[in-house]
Amino acid sequence: MAAKDCVKVAVRVRPFNKREKDAGSRCIVSINSNNLTIQDPRNQQNRRVFTFDFAYWSHSGFVRNKEGLFVPEEAGGRYADQASVFQGLGHGILENALQGYNATLLAYGQTGSGKSYSMVGSGPNKGLVPTLCHGLFQFIRTHHDSRQCQVFFSMLEIYNEQVIDLLSKTSRSPGGLRVREEQQRGFYVEGLRKVACESAEQVERLMEQGTRTRTTAATHMNANSSRSHMLVALQLKQIFCKECITKQSNVNLVDLAGSERQRCSGSEVDRLKEGTAINLSLTTLGNVISALAEVALGRKVVHIPYRDSILTKLLQSALGGNSRTVMIATVSPADICYEESISTLRYAERAKRIQNKAVVNEGPTERLVNELKTENAKLLLRLSRLDQEGRRGDQETKELRRLLTHNELQIRAIQTLWEQHLQEALKDWETQYTNITQERRMMQTFPYMLNVNEDVQLSGVIKLFIQEGDWDVGLEDSSPKSISIRGLGIQKRHAIFSNQKHRVTVTPVSGSKVTVNGIPITEKTELQHLDRLILGSNSTYLFIGFPADRAADDWSRFDYHYFHSELAAAEGIRLDSLHDERDQRSVRSKPSLLAVFYDYIRLMPMVAEANQMSEELNKGVEFKLEIKNLAMSDSKGHDLEKEIAVRVTCVERKQVWVWSKAKFINRKFLMEELYQQQAVGGAGADTPPLPREKDPFWDPLEPLHLGSAHLWLQSLPYRIPVEEQVEVVGSEGTEEAILQTQLVPCHPTGLPLGEDDILIDPTELLGKRLDFVLVLDRCCGLRWLREARNRGVQIGFQMFDCLQPLYTPAVWHDANPLLQHRVQFTALNTSPELLNYLQSSALVLQLWGLQEGCSDLVSCLDGMVVTPGDSIVIDTAAVSENMAVDSAGSELSSSVLHEDLEQLKSSNDALRKENRDLREQLGASAHAGGRGLLSAPCVDSGHQERRGGQRTSCDAELARALKVFYHSMTSVRGQLQRLRRHRPSEDADLPALRLFVDEHAHLLKTFAEQLEECVCALKQDVAAVVRRKREKCAGWS
Repeated sequence: MAAKDCVKVAVRVRPFNKREKDAGSRCIVSINSNNLTIQDPRNQQNRRVFTFDFAYWSHSGFVRNKEGLFVPEEAGGRYADQASVFQGLGHGILENALQGYNATLLAYGQTGSGKSYSMVGSGPNKGLVPTLCHGLFQFIRTHHDSRQCQVFFSMLEIYNEQVIDLLSKTSRSPGGLRVREEQQRGFYVEGLRKVACESAEQVERLMEQGTRTRTTAATHMNANSSRSHMLVALQLKQIFCKECITKQSNVNLVDLAGSERQRCSGSEVDRLKEGTAINLSLTTLGNVISALAEVALGRKVVHIPYRDSILTKLLQSALGGNSRTVMIATVSPADICYEESISTLRYAERAKRIQNKAVVNEGPTERLVNELKTENAKLLLRLSRLDQEGRRGDQETKELRRLLTHNELQIRAIQTLWEQHLQEALKDWETQYTNITQERRMMQTFPYMLNVNEDVQLSGVIKLFIQEGDWDVGLEDSSPKSISIRGLGIQKRHAIFSNQKHRVTVTPVSGSKVTVNGIPITEKTELQHLDRLILGSNSTYLFIGFPADRAADDWSRFDYHYFHSELAAAEGIRLDSLHDERDQRSVRSKPSLLAVFYDYIRLMPMVAEANQMSEELNKGVEFKLEIKNLAMSDSKGHDLEKEIAVRVTCVERKQVWVWSKAKFINRKFLMEELYQQQAVGGAGADTPPLPREKDPFWDPLEPLHLGSAHLWLQSLPYRIPVEEQVEVVGSEGTEEAILQTQLVPCHPTGLPLGEDDILIDPTELLGKRLDFVLVLDRCCGLRWLREARNRGVQIGFQMFDCLQPLYTPAVWHDANPLLQHRVQFTALNTSPELLNYLQSSALVLQLWGLQEGCSDLVSCLDGMVVTPGDSIVIDTAAVSENMAVDSAGSELSSSVLHEDLEQLKSSNDALRKENRDLREQLGASAHAGGRGLLSAPCVDSGHQERRGGQRTSCDAELARALKVFYHSMTSVRGQLQRLRRHRPSEDADLPALRLFVDEHAHLLKTFAEQLEECVCALKQDVAAVVRRKREKCAGWS
């Protein structure tokens, strides 16, 4: 009976990459023995410890030696190099395979966490797969006397639930290879090519061939390699001649797709999220692991969903079946990757609970020999006991010998079949060797284009040689002077490359897209060594010049990211363009800005591909990248967190959507599925149109956020009314509209307060009632309506502690709509928090765009308090606190009410008696003092009245001065906003920059003059008030 064997799990921590170094990332992961500790960067007290079978620290403490190997800085250092990882993981897998067990290695982690480096390696730093193959064939060579070994190599890719044979000699069948099931074999890939191998070098060449096929397939299918699974299968058969037994084991080495999480903004959920097949394999794998973990804990699990995806079908034996399985989880130690890293660690923690039932795989030959030996022993026993049955025994012995002879013939047939496989593999090897030799010779003779892929493992695989003469580059390959390339946006005849007189030029064919060093070209352009080319939407190549032009350059810096950073810079998107000029801190010290920049770079090629698919499928939809909140701020004036969004426009209907990054990436995969079915798959006019609800290019229309305006509230604590025209600024700093607004302090009835009600000290409001009215009069110059007249708008706002935003009624078909919307707010007991809010914050007025077919935004008053006069109560926390205090006080006083009443009665009687005594004394004094004594109090009383009138008069004059100052500061604030948004264009030449400097100087001068004028006017008004007050005081004295 097979013993239970748990899945062994290892974790490996990689070094910081360029993005994390630029962001100034902090390491939040530590390893002690087999324990890994990860710290939440948002709460340093929140730490989580995970325990695994192996833990490898590859983050720091290493150097690169002369051979290019990464090794520990010091002998015995903690750095885990490739050899250390193989010693811990790969060696055990090899031992299990040689013992006859099935073995599986799974590499799991987010894209860029080091999965492929651990599995395949880079340069001289060989990964687990090539090192394991080298160890296997080394063992075979040293033990060839005791056993005969046969090794078959297969390599496949699973992308979008399609299986692609990476070693196939024939063209890829539509839909990929089929996965079948047999009772004995389990799930297997029908028609998968298996190549007999005799050496590790042969395996490496086959892996190179598979990588080349994978690169070409990714280009043809418009596939993202980071979303595909690569599976390398080694089938080892060991025939032991002396023992007459056969052991067969299957070794599966799986590089899983990237496991990064997609963050959705807010509560957004894509209606087509569950429809994509791109995430199905990883999702199902997670469900299988979770279910098996529950089984290991003794819980009852009804169903383990192996059959829900291609990947889990092929890995059924590795997870809970007949295999010894190891998982290596790779993580980034950077704080900006915390969410992905802890998700990976939780995934791996569940996997280590899985229990497999591995057995040594006995081949048919071994079972047959054992049966024959048993039968022969029985016959010999009978012969010794029963001589009279000797003839019958001889007959049975002859039958036994006949069966043994038949078995030897079977062994010879197997041997002959193996030799045939080796001969076929040898022919392929010779052909590959010839091609490699020819390629190397051409590399030393001609210039060529080298492919650059997002996946580093797929870069530098394809070389397009530009020999002497003119060469047509495109889809067609019928001409002997043509170079065939595939990809989105590639025309049949895309461009002409010319190699004449030691000069290489490229000329785009009319209508084709060619970009050189980030700049689109339309005419003949000479290429220089290490120029960057993008053909079509996203076919990226590095031009390698003539051998004489090649110095000891480092080509590795021209990676996929470099290409698209250059393209973004040409569009005006740089790190500095995301930087607020008022903030002098380095952009690289702001991880959020750096993340936005890298997201923009990452999504650029995806947007280009989506646009090309839309064009080829006649969808009439355009996609454009936007940086959300680029020029927007919150109610305090602080910049909002910036993020990437994609603006989607239906050109014909003028309909607009804005998708989050996560939603667009999901839709992009769905677009690829549709594109494969209709464009690449050859579906023609007979294919029924896709229902609109399932079309990834379409979405139901929703209100669109166009921009926001800030209405500052600092006049309200002084009870000064304000009438302002505020500018509605879009996400990227564009002027969307002008909004005419009013803030009017008022009586509870809604009538405006007068000038006599103006306060000099806002703290006088504390504990008192405050009423004011927000009036939205008109919206002028709506850009949203200028683009299409069949649209509407609404204004939304949320005051202080209101639970839900409020909206104006929708207005349609008018670029200058009259709103006339009025809302009254009431604070029954003004708290310090409300006063601080009014003095330091603005009311953010959100402009929402409506389109025909979408629902209006509706104000929800649930949970809000409304007075009988329809005024909305704010500062409800203070009201609730007072009500709580009053309630508690009433409960306490009810117990002593009678006692207090008696005390009040006694006090009242005493006061009455004292009052009578004082009246009698006062009457006596008045009668004795006469008229002279009464004159002084009368004068003093008049003086006090005049002093009170003087104070009231001065306060009113000062309030009027403040009111004028607040009104004049409105224009100053507008000028400041214009000054902040005034920037030169990215492609401005020297005359344009000079013009910009002049304009900027003029704006700055105007701003300074307006500000000085306002301040001087306030100083003069205050000085006049003080002077009059002193004059009156001198006159009275």
